[in-house]
Amino acid sequence: MPQLSPSSPASPSSPASPSSPPSSRSSHDAVVAALRAAGCVFAEDEARLILDAARTPAELAAMVDGRVLGRPLELVLGWAEFRGLRITVEPGVFVPRRRTEFLVGQAVAQVPDASVVVDLCCGSGAVGAALATALGHVELHAADIEPAAVRCARRNVTAVGGHVHTGDLFDALPATLRGRVDILAANVPYVPTGEVALLPAEARDHEPLVALDGGADGLDVLRRVAAEAPRWLAPGGCLLVETSERQAPAAVEAFLRSGLKTRLAVSEEMYANVVVGTRP
Repeated sequence: MPQLSPSSPASPSSPASPSSPPSSRSSHDAVVAALRAAGCVFAEDEARLILDAARTPAELAAMVDGRVLGRPLELVLGWAEFRGLRITVEPGVFVPRRRTEFLVGQAVAQVPDASVVVDLCCGSGAVGAALATALGHVELHAADIEPAAVRCARRNVTAVGGHVHTGDLFDALPATLRGRVDILAANVPYVPTGEVALLPAEARDHEPLVALDGGADGLDVLRRVAAEAPRWLAPGGCLLVETSERQAPAAVEAFLRSGLKTRLAVSEEMYANVVVGTRP
């Protein structure tokens, strides 16, 4: 799926419900026109995806209206593509970013024989589902504090044999996982509080604040995770957290203070920065 630029404010009028089937050429042209008028850069691609997903003219009109009003395309469709998987998403849930695929790749490369995997701050469960798919038979646990995320994650994580828990970070996990986790992926919120208002409207207006706001410098949750992770990791197990280029030095320092052997993995192509900490 193409990465989309934020839509401009909604056009004054929503497109009328088409009288022909959703797959007709007239419907296609009308959808493309409506999306272009709303400022969608990839209007042709979006129109194709929406037309493929709509089952009736009424549903098509509702989906186009939602996109014109600025709802993220993934929430309009009900799914996001992530490492070749269709991840179910719903309103009120953080939409997985394609750059986070880099974190998954780093985890698989670091511990290719992992048997116990935890997806902390799991959101839709995309990271956990992708790890389970890439690694094969693993014991997978995912956790989030947001009820909507937990509901959504259950659809994605249980589909690959995983378990989903509700609660604040490690408090949500079964105590039996202490000292056994081979891969601990934590896609924590890392936007500084003062910068949340500067985010694109698609994120700011449609995704939960708890999944975005990382505190004054954006690293509050990361520090909490890094401090407690060694008690949950197996020997040789690793913690992986995504952060920004600007925050990376402080994030690395937080990992080092926890006694983890730490490296920073960077993908310029995907604009991704992942801190990887291994328990000696």
